[in-house]
Amino acid sequence: MKIAVCADIHDNIWALTRALPLMQNAAVLICCGDLCAPFTLVQMAEGFKGPIHVVWGNNDGDKWLLTQQAARFPQVVLHGELAELDLGGFRVAVNHYPQIARGLASSGKYELVCYGHDHRTCDEVLEGCRLLNPGELMGRLGPPGFAFYDRAAGAVQPVLV
Repeated sequence: MKIAVCADIHDNIWALTRALPLMQNAAVLICCGDLCAPFTLVQMAEGFKGPIHVVWGNNDGDKWLLTQQAARFPQVVLHGELAELDLGGFRVAVNHYPQIARGLASSGKYELVCYGHDHRTCDEVLEGCRLLNPGELMGRLGPPGFAFYDRAAGAVQPVLV
């Protein structure tokens, strides 16, 4: 199973436009927060037809309207602050914050923990769990990009857009 992971889009619809076609061969898309505006969520949902799992970031403003827009797309699930996913027996946790992610990775409950917030890529193994920050899709503090996690290979592939 291939999983696309993105974070910190901050309404950069142009980077998202470049990223979405590259994400198409993933089975699942995980967004680790900071979409920001509802139109960014709509663009993501229109551009990726598989399951999309989203957690809130600290810059996701109009949560009511984000929720209303997400309801238009059956493949989109808004999880709030924490997503605990079972992807065919593969246990994944998603949140926005690095400190929380480290605690989740150390818990022994998950095989993959994804996060964002600090806009810095991270790929490490902690207590037998893969800890992944795909970096920012925004492209202000670093190059715009996302990552694939390939479960079969146990490998992360960063993708710059």
